[in-house]
Amino acid sequence: MTEEQTTYRYAPIAVSDESTVVSEFVADEVREASYQSEDALEKALIKQLQSQAYEYLPITSEAELVANLRRQLEALNKTEFSDSEWDGFFREKVSGANDGIIEKTTRIQEDHIQVLKRDDGSVKNIYLIDKANIHNNRLQVINQYEVEGKRANRYDVSILVNGLPMVHIELKRRGVDIREAFNQINRYQRDSFWAGSGLFEYVQLFVISNGTLTKYYSNTVRDGHLKEQTSKRNKSKTSNSFAFTSWWADAKNRPITELTGFTKTFFAKHSLLNVLTKYCVFDVDRKLLVMRPYQIVAAENILLRILTSSNQKKQGHIEAGGYIWHTTGSGKTLTSFKAAQLARNLPNIDKVLFVVDRKDLDYQTMREYERFEKGAANSNTSTTVLKKQLEDPAATIIITTIQKLSRFVAKHKAHPIYEKPVVVIFDECHRSQFGDMHQEITRSFKRYHLFGFTGTPIFAANASSSLKGSARTTAQAFGDKLHSYTIVDAINDKNVLPFRIDYINTLKLSEHIKDKKVSAIDTERALLSPERTEQVVAYIREHFDQKTKRSSSYTLGDKRMVGFNSLFATASIDAAKRYYLEFAKQQKDLPSDKCLKIGLIYSFAANEDDESGILGEEEFETAGLDQSSRDFLDATIRDYNTMFGTSFDTSADKFQNYYKDLTLRLKNRELDMVIVVNMFLTGFDATTLNTLWVDKNLKAHGLIQAYSRTNRILNSVKTYGNIVAFRDLEKETNDALSLFGNKDAKGIVLLKPYAEYYKEYEKRVEQLTTDYPLSLPIIGEEAQKAFIKLFGAILRLKNILTSFDDFTGNEILSDRDFQDYQSLYLNIYADFRTKDDGEKEAINDDIVFEIELIKQIEINVDYILMLVEKYLKSKGAGEDKEIQATIDRAINSSPSLRNKKDLITQFVKSLSASAKVDEEWLAFIEKRKREELDQIITEENLKPDETKKFVEDAFRDGGISSGGIAITNIMPPVSRFSRNNNHSEKKQTVLGKLTEFFERYFGLA
Repeated sequence: MTEEQTTYRYAPIAVSDESTVVSEFVADEVREASYQSEDALEKALIKQLQSQAYEYLPITSEAELVANLRRQLEALNKTEFSDSEWDGFFREKVSGANDGIIEKTTRIQEDHIQVLKRDDGSVKNIYLIDKANIHNNRLQVINQYEVEGKRANRYDVSILVNGLPMVHIELKRRGVDIREAFNQINRYQRDSFWAGSGLFEYVQLFVISNGTLTKYYSNTVRDGHLKEQTSKRNKSKTSNSFAFTSWWADAKNRPITELTGFTKTFFAKHSLLNVLTKYCVFDVDRKLLVMRPYQIVAAENILLRILTSSNQKKQGHIEAGGYIWHTTGSGKTLTSFKAAQLARNLPNIDKVLFVVDRKDLDYQTMREYERFEKGAANSNTSTTVLKKQLEDPAATIIITTIQKLSRFVAKHKAHPIYEKPVVVIFDECHRSQFGDMHQEITRSFKRYHLFGFTGTPIFAANASSSLKGSARTTAQAFGDKLHSYTIVDAINDKNVLPFRIDYINTLKLSEHIKDKKVSAIDTERALLSPERTEQVVAYIREHFDQKTKRSSSYTLGDKRMVGFNSLFATASIDAAKRYYLEFAKQQKDLPSDKCLKIGLIYSFAANEDDESGILGEEEFETAGLDQSSRDFLDATIRDYNTMFGTSFDTSADKFQNYYKDLTLRLKNRELDMVIVVNMFLTGFDATTLNTLWVDKNLKAHGLIQAYSRTNRILNSVKTYGNIVAFRDLEKETNDALSLFGNKDAKGIVLLKPYAEYYKEYEKRVEQLTTDYPLSLPIIGEEAQKAFIKLFGAILRLKNILTSFDDFTGNEILSDRDFQDYQSLYLNIYADFRTKDDGEKEAINDDIVFEIELIKQIEINVDYILMLVEKYLKSKGAGEDKEIQATIDRAINSSPSLRNKKDLITQFVKSLSASAKVDEEWLAFIEKRKREELDQIITEENLKPDETKKFVEDAFRDGGISSGGIAITNIMPPVSRFSRNNNHSEKKQTVLGKLTEFFERYFGLA
């Protein structure tokens, strides 16, 4: 292949004349005023797509779809199939009998060139999609496509790429919750996408919209959601897949939510084709990851900088690179690796070096890199492997550590790679990329493009004077800022959680001490006094359940978890040792099930924390520790071995394995807390971790990094990252948020102060007691709706306030009044639920959130079962009447549990003290469910098999279906000529009984 051909072949992959993400989106100023139906929304979308050069195809059947596919593939590949050639190709290469979503996604993402066997025995490559020249692909739009699977479905709008459906758009009218579109696709994928030839399993991306709000996501988000729902013990309320849907945005991170604007930008032909061909990553776990707009912008800006600086002969200079500021938790690894993958396909780039810190590669994120390119990550400390990779023409992308690269440069003063054009990408540019290492690398390589990714850049305001060389800021080391996505952006987009911070004052200085200057050493000594250490540990133990939400439960994998876990960041190894001993002292007389499971880890830190806020880096070795610290660490690891049946110690290999095991148990919530100095405070991700206890001075880079361990999204129970600071870090926190967010960051990143919430709470409660005194009935629907909204707001505020220590003892309503108001609230909710008027949907929308809130915090089924376990443990020493009363109160206060009270009561009575509650609950519910359904079938003379299938579908779909022929199919036959033909009345009776049955058992197993 000639150089000219190479340029033509690869350049379109790397960069196009048009950016995938629009630089700045300006919405139309003129807004429509008239009501818009779902049909009108769909027609407007199709009309807009046609104006954007999509061909509208009026087909509704599979035969027409397959015929069109043949025509499109013939046009793309400039060939004609004979009938026999097409039949064989379609059967074997397109619609394999055993192929599902994974196989078809693999075909689009990795094997898009299939081999056609021609009638004359020759072969020809057939492109399903042209990834090199994206505008060779043809885009068509269809709507109302009909398919018959487990049931008949009609899809809203689908985008065909070369005849294959690759994007599906599900619409709901304005005013309807966008999640209904999400759930509709759920049913399609389960019931009919696989039907016939299964062409709709080629859909790579889903788009959901109600006109006002529009989001997109990949097929495996949906596939994972389905698998999650089929997990027997999983509760639908904990499903988090909707949280992984994405907003589209412009390059300034401003979301484009309205369907018209979304269509103009996301469905611009070059944008959609770029997303499908370049910005989807199919990892080794066979999950399709579709990149978010800020990730795409960053990758494209890197590619553009490489091309422009190459044209200007700037290789080897700072102008040839730059840095990407994407906040912690925003997916920097995926962004940086995709940039590396695309950069290696650029003309005149010999290698891409993807450089990470040793601890990240060896212990935490190696599997992340392996997900994207199997075999690329090599953690061998020898430079021999790196040298072979640098000399191998086939190794175009190399993952290495900065330590290994530095050793290679020191060992090989002259090497051919130094003269070749290379792209060097640092996954996380922190202190190790400054000073000697940075200078050695940039001095040796002559034609480099240097890029850094960071969530916490070093600016002039937080630069350290201790760093060697002239590069003291991120910009000085890497060049221009190419894109930013701050912590404020991430919280606004709901890609990470906000923080909630408690500042706990632990030292009260006397007047004569305040007048003296006290050294930092003396201050630290005071902070480690036994009296203070004892009080801090007592505080943590007292508030641990509250902060880590131990009254709330959720599922993680196939296990039910109660609450979250935490890290305790201490100022030094000495402090970590003291706190570990104090926890052991305070818990020594407690039964094992009442003790917090605590781990500890530290190692030698070559560098102390510096004035820039960068945390001192602990090496993954213990040889540098003094003997006392190493002996203590060995002792705590022996405690850990006893707890988990392991056999680790501080020897080199076993300590590394201890780190890995500790990491895994923290992520699986098998530990309640790990005491650390600096380890785990940067780069460590565990979605089950929600609380950071801090007795350590933090600021700037280190503060944001440490806080960000707590704010990874997991589920609806985890609502914020919880920080409990035993030092006055308020100024440092505000400064860090201003530095790494913007001047308004504090108000967005943090929850509001307690006083602001409490003031609003006082106002609402005063309105409640004034407008709705308990002595008077609430008359009229309007007044009842207003009451529901007001009390719902009070519930929301109370939920937030209960997480503040200050709220204890400051409740305004008495317990009795709160109970009475809640009874009214629940009763009115039940009344509206039974109404069948036009207001039903709107009032339910207002109520459901509050009901879910109550269930989530205190009275879901999981919480009841937890109380049952406590009750069983208490029976041996005489029945615990208080727990029985708590169970009764919890059931009576929940509208979703009151119709299940007899089931729970009977279940509790049937248990022995040694019962396994979870297992016996599932068996009990299944048995009772079968018995009650059989009774309904007998009483109403229903068709048994059809009825059981109908009910099974209802539990799968989340509701009883009253439309279509499904309900008719289960009914007993009725003669149309009978005088007493009460079919309609009978149908309503059956629906009523089955609905009551469904609501009684839904969510119990």
